[in-house]
Amino acid sequence: MSGERGGAFPFPKAVLFDLDGTLIDSAPDIAAAVNELVARHRLPPFAVEKVGTMIGDGMPKLVERAFAAANMPLEGPALDEAIREMMPIYLSHLTGESRPMPGAREALAHLRANGIATAVATNKPEKAANEVLSHFGLAGMLATVVAGEAVARKKPAPDALLLALERLGVPPSKALMVGDSKADVGAARAAGMPVVIVRGGYTQTPPEELGADLVCASLLDLPAALEALHGAA
Repeated sequence: MSGERGGAFPFPKAVLFDLDGTLIDSAPDIAAAVNELVARHRLPPFAVEKVGTMIGDGMPKLVERAFAAANMPLEGPALDEAIREMMPIYLSHLTGESRPMPGAREALAHLRANGIATAVATNKPEKAANEVLSHFGLAGMLATVVAGEAVARKKPAPDALLLALERLGVPPSKALMVGDSKADVGAARAAGMPVVIVRGGYTQTPPEELGADLVCASLLDLPAALEALHGAA
């Protein structure tokens, strides 16, 4: 693990997690949904790795990026229609090939055992987020889930993070964001929170260049990382 900032910060009372690419490796299922959608438009499929570069700003942006990458950019009513077409497809590809990220359960269990509230702040649609978390046995380890429809502005705006903290009764100064992307860092900074980036997610930018307080190899490293940041001189 590597840090970006010097100095200690308070041990958090709450830790917020991104979902796709942070708690769940969902790219294979998202790729299956994207490929089903583009096949309906007689467009060639994408590799999972390519779809991974499209993830991170919500399902509508995913659809927009997919058609742009297929050299069939959509906008206006045509894009709106493709997004409507995508929703049932997306909801039919949630847990078939997805898996929890390494250390996801262990990190959540450790935090809760130490009295730290845990929550998810994601751009993913609410129905999809709740189904995924329930399927993998993570829902009961979270105090709240703030999904895309719950706020007017998605990450990198801070709205989802601030709503989660409001529900938890914890101020941003006593919380931490854990994510995998530029959107997560931007949202945390806008909310006034420190942020940890976990490798293995869907960012196109090298993790060390995202501007986080710390970069972890996996969620297995998160408990030790928090202790290190709290105790830094």
